[in-house]
Amino acid sequence: MDFPVEDLKELIVEESESDTRLDVFLSRHLPITRSEAARMIDQGRVLVDGKPRKPSFRLQEGMKVSAETGRKDIEPSLAPADIPLSIIYEDSSIIVIDKPAGLVVHPGAGTREPTLVNALVYLFPEISNVGDPERPGIVHRLDKLTSGVMVVARTQEACRKLAADFKAHKQVRIYKAICYGRFEQPSGRIETLMHRSPRDRKKMSSKVAAGRSAVTNWLVLKEWRGFSLLELSLETGRTHQIRVHLSDMGHPVAGDPEYGGKRRANTIADPVVRSYVRSLGRQMLHACRLGIIHPVSGEWMEFSSALPEDFRNLMALLDERQQETC
Repeated sequence: MDFPVEDLKELIVEESESDTRLDVFLSRHLPITRSEAARMIDQGRVLVDGKPRKPSFRLQEGMKVSAETGRKDIEPSLAPADIPLSIIYEDSSIIVIDKPAGLVVHPGAGTREPTLVNALVYLFPEISNVGDPERPGIVHRLDKLTSGVMVVARTQEACRKLAADFKAHKQVRIYKAICYGRFEQPSGRIETLMHRSPRDRKKMSSKVAAGRSAVTNWLVLKEWRGFSLLELSLETGRTHQIRVHLSDMGHPVAGDPEYGGKRRANTIADPVVRSYVRSLGRQMLHACRLGIIHPVSGEWMEFSSALPEDFRNLMALLDERQQETC
């Protein structure tokens, strides 16, 4: 069976994915549900090492899965959506966005609501033809529940150059986070390997024997009783990197629903602070500064985003409660 090259996805099964059902594997790697994956398999649009298999087939490390994506059937809609965006800067090559928490960057598995990409296509229709057709214009991303500054490519040239620079770590990315606990040192560097957690494929972990290098630098800006405000800079850009590094250090980000921040809220002694943190609904992580080389002019440019209201409110509450108990 021959698939058109543009409709073919080829995936290699990793060690941590051994014994995973074929339909589950596809739903994790493609922007489709498990039932959609099973339908593709039953239609003969999926091969494992060149052979058709059943949805329940158990994969083993090193197997090659080839899937005809049939974009019209399974690709999430990239229809324009009139979603208000805060645009920090724009020119003919790039757009710099101040992304709010709660907005997904691009369509993917399990994403049904409009995304940043849908909003960009509405405002800048030409982006539809820039870069990866599944996530046009996107050269880096922020998690759904992380706010802050990010750059989007407006042309193919800009997309190629920015993507290459991000891969080579030529940009500067500075974040601020409110996390649990106080640190013994005023600053530090976290260097680990990072890979998908063998216990939960939706999560990442730095406590792994193999993976990709992940480096985060941190600086304590302020401390309260039970919390710290950090400035963090990334030398690499792995999925969930800051959240994983801080959690694995024992300092999860306040409000983080996946890496310990939500559970840790139950241990907060101050009932007022505990109630507020439980109500956050997202991790206190904000991309406050981004430095890039302009893809056309070659000029170094820096963009910043002010701390959002929920972030500032938590800081003010921690200040207030600390003063009251002194």
